[in-house]
Amino acid sequence: MFLKALLAFFLLLLPFCSSIDTIALNQLVKDGDFIVSKENNFELGFFSPGNSSSRYVGIWYANKSEKAVVWVANRNNPINDTSGVLTINRYGKLVLYAHNIDNVSIWSTNVLVETTSTCVAQLLDTGNLVLFPDSISKSERFIWQSFDYPTDTLLPGMKVGLNWKTGMEWVLTSWKSHNDPGTGNYSLRLYSNQTATPEYFLCKGLTKYWRMDPGQWPIFVRDNEEMYYSFLSDNTSVIRSVVTDYGVNQQLIWSEATNQWEELWAAPKYRCDPYGRCGANSKCSPDNINRFECECLPGYEPKSQNAWNVRDGSDGCVSKRMGVSKCANGEGFVKVARVKEPDTSEAARLLASISANECEQVCLRNCSCTAYIHIEWDGRNDCLVWYGELLDILVRSELGQDLYVRVDKMELADNTRKSKGFLKRRGLLAIAIAAVLLTFVLIIVFVYWWMKRKRTIKDFVEADELEETRRHPELQFFHLSAIIVATDNFSPVNKLGQGGFGTVYKGLLANDQKIAVKRLSKTSGQGIEEFKNEVALIARLQHRNLVKLLGCCIKGEERMLVLEHLPNKSLDSILFDHTKRSLLDWKKRFEIINGVARGILYLHQDSRLRIIHRDLKTSNVLLDAEMNPKVSDFGMARIFHGDKLQDKTNRVVGTYGYMSPEYAVFGRYSMKSDVFSFGIILLEIVSGKKNSGSYQQDESLNLIGHVWQLWREDRALEIVDSSVVSYVPDEVMRCIQVGLLCVQEDPKDRPSMSTVVFMLSGEASPPSPKQPAFVFRKSSGNDAADPSIPKGSDSSINDLTITKLESR
Repeated sequence: MFLKALLAFFLLLLPFCSSIDTIALNQLVKDGDFIVSKENNFELGFFSPGNSSSRYVGIWYANKSEKAVVWVANRNNPINDTSGVLTINRYGKLVLYAHNIDNVSIWSTNVLVETTSTCVAQLLDTGNLVLFPDSISKSERFIWQSFDYPTDTLLPGMKVGLNWKTGMEWVLTSWKSHNDPGTGNYSLRLYSNQTATPEYFLCKGLTKYWRMDPGQWPIFVRDNEEMYYSFLSDNTSVIRSVVTDYGVNQQLIWSEATNQWEELWAAPKYRCDPYGRCGANSKCSPDNINRFECECLPGYEPKSQNAWNVRDGSDGCVSKRMGVSKCANGEGFVKVARVKEPDTSEAARLLASISANECEQVCLRNCSCTAYIHIEWDGRNDCLVWYGELLDILVRSELGQDLYVRVDKMELADNTRKSKGFLKRRGLLAIAIAAVLLTFVLIIVFVYWWMKRKRTIKDFVEADELEETRRHPELQFFHLSAIIVATDNFSPVNKLGQGGFGTVYKGLLANDQKIAVKRLSKTSGQGIEEFKNEVALIARLQHRNLVKLLGCCIKGEERMLVLEHLPNKSLDSILFDHTKRSLLDWKKRFEIINGVARGILYLHQDSRLRIIHRDLKTSNVLLDAEMNPKVSDFGMARIFHGDKLQDKTNRVVGTYGYMSPEYAVFGRYSMKSDVFSFGIILLEIVSGKKNSGSYQQDESLNLIGHVWQLWREDRALEIVDSSVVSYVPDEVMRCIQVGLLCVQEDPKDRPSMSTVVFMLSGEASPPSPKQPAFVFRKSSGNDAADPSIPKGSDSSINDLTITKLESR
């Protein structure tokens, strides 16, 4: 007994060794000490998140440049200084004390242990902190583990679900913010009525926010004791799943090549992802780029047609004929192909080992049954039936189940007629198309032969241009004579603006429709390819914050775009005009910032194509009659296919003052290049000043450098445009912080546009910005001497140097 006491005494005298992976009875882990798992995978110790000075006990990955905290003990009970101590007390509990409040317990494992036992805690290489009775082998059993009390992170081997026997529920819960690991608003949890398939939801408070697709369960277990999903590591990759403080479930993988965490997948991410986006009895089609994504199921119509007309589907759909019976009255089913199955967490039931015909009959015999799905997997045949409203149906382009929706006899007959008519029309259409294509091919062959013999190369190029552009049949082709009449022969009175591409004129068509005509200059840097590119891109894009293309005109060397007319011209014409800038109060500026952000997000993520604009600037943001912003000018844009994230060009195009440094210097462009340009636009909108301007304190310093200096001195609000009479300081500060995050020097540090939109809306807390990139002229004040730089224009793409501003 004396020897044990003496040994314990010496253990307390020895400094805590950072190489051990256990905590023994009465052994103290003080603030500044660490325990490390056996293979050096994880560390446990005290930390302060983000900009906070509060102290927490947590577990994080060892030997990673970025401290990714995966578990927090006292997440809702921070310690205000470094007096914290973690130890195992005489009752066998792992306890966290704070000496600054008289050794009051801040957190403990709160488990019952036999008084005769001593305990030891061990940090395993899985990231699991486990409490063992010291009297038995650690491999036999444990009495407590951190994996049973997850915070915001799911590691390989952890569970999300519940234990029927013990009542234990495993739930992921977000942090409050980047600076506060306390229990946040978002949680990932299991919902199940125990009669159907389980559902996992990302919730905001108590409201369902996003429903996980069953296909995203790597491992799913359901037996008499528990039900959960999990995932395992392949021992070659480091993977974790996180519920963020802004309401996104991300799966991340560590990249040794880039030395950072990279996103494998994230949700909700696309416009149909939010739960119940289109309300009850409807489906959401993310590929409906040019029309409303919501559509009622067969036999249903919008509950509110007015809301549907303004693209608000939240009220959902109701039966077309409320008085017509669907019970033993000649009713049947209409197939809705390839969908994410409706929510099964409430009124649904799973029937095992049943054929497709039996599944249909089961639903037909029950008058309350509204739909069914027959599932064939792993040699089994199962049947899912729904009773009541059908919620959260998402159309899949490839994968998905066929849903059969119950309809009355009138709808069934209607649908049968349409199907037969469709098949007949499709057969006739196929014959007609084949004939047209054959004729078209013969004509093209003949024209090609004739032109090779009789026409000049110049004529051939013009015909080729016309053919390329006509591949977009949704466009209207205007005759040159109609454009001349509309613009009064391109009268200077109708001139709206001019740039490197040429001139824009306002016009009035014969039907009194106002238009804007973008006339490509013959000496423009935007050539044939850029014009084709702009026509092809804008024709496919439909978003309230993107300019609408009405058509085009091609005649000889004339190439023109016909666009919707926006009476308030470009943002820069108002923002940088000393008399007009007062029209933009803070509310309107904030709306413009958000509108531009949503437009770019659509280009990067929500459209069918992933588009990099490459020439974002205030002069390419047009304003309609209500000052709503619309992004324009896609002549320099590029399409990214598949998983491509970055590209390189030897021909750097764009505008001085808005180009990211990696693009200006190395020709590398990505979505983060557009993010940089957006950051410049945002700061210009807040300040009312051009980034390329100089400042009295330092004439070589641009807007970014000026804002960065004021930010470091806690004087950022001084940049607000003096014409803005009143504003919300928190809102302005959030915008400035987001702007600085967008113009950070390293593209990897810049947020994505989806994160930008979340931060601007207040859904997520912006982190602290790092050193921005500063762009200077090599010699200020000499532009006028350079005939290659047009007066009054934002151009010059090779007149750049990249430097860092060092503090004095």
